[in-house]
Amino acid sequence: QVQLVESGGGLVQPGGSLRLSCAASGFNLDNYAIAWFRQAPGKEREGVSCMAGSGSSTKYVDSVNGRFTISRDNAKNTISLQMNNLRPEDTGVYYCALSRELGQRTYCRTVGHYFEYWGQGTQVTVSS
Repeated sequence: QVQLVESGGGLVQPGGSLRLSCAASGFNLDNYAIAWFRQAPGKEREGVSCMAGSGSSTKYVDSVNGRFTISRDNAKNTISLQMNNLRPEDTGVYYCALSRELGQRTYCRTVGHYFEYWGQGTQVTVSS
């Protein structure tokens, strides 16, 4: 059974940090590009970050560049997103996703339709 389960969300004050994790079961992560998306209330889903299947290329949306770091541990089948210096506008539900199509490429794209597998999401709230 293929499954993605996120954890690590919560309430944090502006300037704080959170580390999101995504446990992937039923997958060989070596074959997949990975990504994190988020959706704020009343807004469309936004691609936050992605990493190519080879791990050689990463991409971040401008608003998080320098504050967030995506990583993967293929041996543990785990994907992570380290989020530092959080801002209220980072609030939303965060989803991890996998793309087999992009898995064989040396680049990635934070475009939802490339990603076949999605987690259920974890809530991140940044507020004082």
